[in-house]
Amino acid sequence: MSDSPSTAMAAPSAGGPAPVATPELAVVVLSWNTRELLERCLASLYGQDHGVALEVVVVDNASKDGSAARVAERFPQAKLLRNGVNEGYARGNNQGVRATTAPLVLLLNSDTEVRPGALAKLCDVLRRFPEYGAAAPRLVNADGSVQRACMRFPTLAAGFWFDSWFERRFGRSAAVRRYFMEDFDHLGDADVDQPPGAALLVRRADWEAIGGFDERLWLFYNDVEFCRRVHDRGQRIRYVVTAEVLHHGGKSTAQYRDFAGEWIANRVRYFKQRHGMAGAIVLKSWLLLRGLEEACRWWRNASGPALAAGLRDVGRVVKRGLRA
Repeated sequence: MSDSPSTAMAAPSAGGPAPVATPELAVVVLSWNTRELLERCLASLYGQDHGVALEVVVVDNASKDGSAARVAERFPQAKLLRNGVNEGYARGNNQGVRATTAPLVLLLNSDTEVRPGALAKLCDVLRRFPEYGAAAPRLVNADGSVQRACMRFPTLAAGFWFDSWFERRFGRSAAVRRYFMEDFDHLGDADVDQPPGAALLVRRADWEAIGGFDERLWLFYNDVEFCRRVHDRGQRIRYVVTAEVLHHGGKSTAQYRDFAGEWIANRVRYFKQRHGMAGAIVLKSWLLLRGLEEACRWWRNASGPALAAGLRDVGRVVKRGLRA
């Protein structure tokens, strides 16, 4: 399928996959204010034959840009779930999976476009190899360059150093470099700890056994926790380089007004869940130092009402993280 806007935005072609009674793959697309990208995502699903029977569910998290109406108009064959409020990433995906029946489930962000052959290659891994609990494609930018998005599970050392004054002063530590898999070029197949949730294939049976995404991690780290649980069950996760998905990257989360507050709260909660009291101490120490650094920045660069507003915002974010 062409990457040109005229083709990507076209309505489903007559040659696309026809609806079937017993789909093998359910695709769950979570939508929040990305109407144009969502349309391109769905066109990439319906505009080509993937070699696997699909059912597609779009969960719209109370978008204000007409996303749900566009889906209903242009892609009536997709099941559309309209939420009255933004239910978040974890709950929205869980909701979408429950609305499907296929034995394989692909969680797909609305800012993606599936390349030819990608779904068949991912499905083949889970069909043939029961030791794998999930499979993920290579994500690429619009210019074709690879997104080095797979990561290792974060250690306490990485949790404390990343996005800290120490990192800005002394550079990335060995623990952070390991966390970001700087030793992996993403140009070959590999077993990985945590591919991003932008495009993640799982078996329904495994998803249900794990319990889906942890809804206490409302927006961030739910995919990390899910991958941890896959590994906890003795399964592996495969990165499949020949399965390619275009990822426009963060177009939905970038619009979220309390991005920093949510990221910090979810991050602290994840480390508490995974590392217990040590995780709570390390992450809350990081948070207090990070808050102090941010408060000093406001003192240096602002005055009057702007300074007061900035300090209030820093205090709000810090308090939210400490309560997580």
